[in-house]
Amino acid sequence: MARNPFIGTWKLLSYEVRRTDGEVRYPWGQDPVGFLMYSKDGYVSVAMMSANRPRFAAKDVKGGSAEEKAAAVDTYISYCGRYEVQGDTVIHHVEVCLFPNWVGKDQKRIFEFDGDRLLLSTEPIPVGEMQWTGHLIWERV
Repeated sequence: MARNPFIGTWKLLSYEVRRTDGEVRYPWGQDPVGFLMYSKDGYVSVAMMSANRPRFAAKDVKGGSAEEKAAAVDTYISYCGRYEVQGDTVIHHVEVCLFPNWVGKDQKRIFEFDGDRLLLSTEPIPVGEMQWTGHLIWERV
């Protein structure tokens, strides 16, 4: 059996979203932080966020104002579950997620390996009134 090139830990280098008209945005700034982990036994875990997110005034993990909590959610995503590879697509079968609408759904990513880098592109994702395609560059840790 050939070695699975996904297995391991990957650090996020870049995350941008593109519209079909060519507009490019950086939802979490140009220096997002994140890790992507693929295990030998078929699990994936993803956590990504904006760098330098503001801290809550409260020290309690359950504390924070509604505004602080909303800002925290707007600058972070995390999910995990099983994964499988089909052709040039890796499918993340989401079992746990910050965004409840993704639980029980599949997140498909078109992939390409470039040395120690993994390039992932999303299918079009509705963000507000627009459809955007995400483009992420990960580097093997």
